[in-house]
This record gives sequence, C-alpha cells and structure tokens, in this order.
Amino acid sequence: MDKVRQTAAEAVDDIADHASLAVGGFGLSGVPGTLIEAVHAQGVGGLRVVSNNCGVDGEGLGVLLAEGRIARVIGSYIGENKEFARQYLGGELEVELVPQGTLAERLRAGGCGIPAFYTPAGVGTQVADGGLPWRYARDGSVAVRSPAKEVRVFDGREYVLEYGITTDFALIRAAKGDRHGNLVFNKAARNFNPLAAMAGRVTIAEVEELLEPGELDPDAVHLPGVFVQRVVPLTPGQARAKRVEKRTVRL
Repeated sequence: MDKVRQTAAEAVDDIADHASLAVGGFGLSGVPGTLIEAVHAQGVGGLRVVSNNCGVDGEGLGVLLAEGRIARVIGSYIGENKEFARQYLGGELEVELVPQGTLAERLRAGGCGIPAFYTPAGVGTQVADGGLPWRYARDGSVAVRSPAKEVRVFDGREYVLEYGITTDFALIRAAKGDRHGNLVFNKAARNFNPLAAMAGRVTIAEVEELLEPGELDPDAVHLPGVFVQRVVPLTPGQARAKRVEKRTVRL
C-alpha cells in the first residue's frame, strides 16, 4: 500500500522510448515539472504525449519538446510555445488538436473503462468531417490528415463519436498526497491532473506535501489512490517552483 518513491528518477525509470504519457497541467499551472525533468534526464525519446498544451519554451513539456523527444501530441492549445509551432509546421511533430472539453472527457472516459462516447462538440467542422492537418511534410504540404468520424443523430441532434484515451503512464502534480496515493489539488492546479491520472495505466504523482494515511479528510480527497501507483514527495525547493507563463507587473 505504500506507494512512495524517494526520487523522481526512481519513479520514472521504466518509462521507455515511444511510451505514451498523459500529463497534467494547464499552461504551467499544476505541471509536474520535477517528473518531466526526470524523464528528460533519462534520455528517452519518441514519446507520445496527451496534454492540454505542451508547456512553454523551456518550461514544462517544452523541456522535452526542445530536444525533439516528443513524436506526437494530442492536445487542445499550442499558442504559447514557438518551438511547438516550428516543429509542427516543419513536419517534425504530429499533432492531433481536440476541443478542450472533448479532451477532458476522452481522458475521463478512458480512466473509467468507457471505450467511446458521442458529443455535439465539433459537429459540422473538420473535427468531425476530417481533413485537419496532423502532420506536415517538409515542403509545407499536408502529409497526414485527420480521418472523418462517425456522426449519429439522437433526438434530432447530431453527435460525433470520440474515443476514450488511455496511456502507458501519467505524470501529475498534487498539493497533498498520502502514502496510499490519495491526492488533493490546489485551486487551478486541479485542471487536467485528475483526468490525466485516471487515464494512465501507471500514474506517478509528485506531491508538495506528503501525509500519512488517515491524515487526509476523506471528504477533501479529489482523486482516490486507486488511480495512483507511485508517489514522489517533493523537496521544499521543488514544491516552491511554480512558474507562470506571463508575468504582469503594475507600476
């Protein structure tokens, strides 16, 4: 029942080349930066990542992206990362863009054992009709396009079929966690972290504060330990490392 690993390196040591990863975070809020750095230090590549976005240049998943370690991304937003855009448009990276709510539900569905579901999001667009560029060729032409999806009518309204997502591993960050893997997230960091955790076959959580079993109020638990296989307690310095995408100052 004790799922604690003493270091991030130990926790990620079986992540191999071409593994699929669900990664929590929204922008840089709630991003598991220590685990990402450990994956980077391990030297693996060809990773297939599912995350709302891919960090920013030099931060979050941008660390792996900068060295060409990521081969494919399923995500919702890429606007804050110039290197992401360069690799995508240059034919170095395959990208499947998904409406944000649909991505959240695909992760949740995968974690709940639901293979697929219907949603109205994307009906009448290329999300359903196909044709979105997944990968560009070096000359700027489209090498791989998204396929058309099944559309059905329920009660007179059209819905598109979307598939649940599961991944080999999930990397997440929580404010508090106990040795059994029960987790609590802080404010905006409770974004894609619980959903990514559910989708991973092996979920690794870095926690800012490690508690003993019984110290967490069961009513306060955001994610039960059944979805978490490994817990990494952060050092005080690692716990304080919370970067922001855009710093605004007022004179």
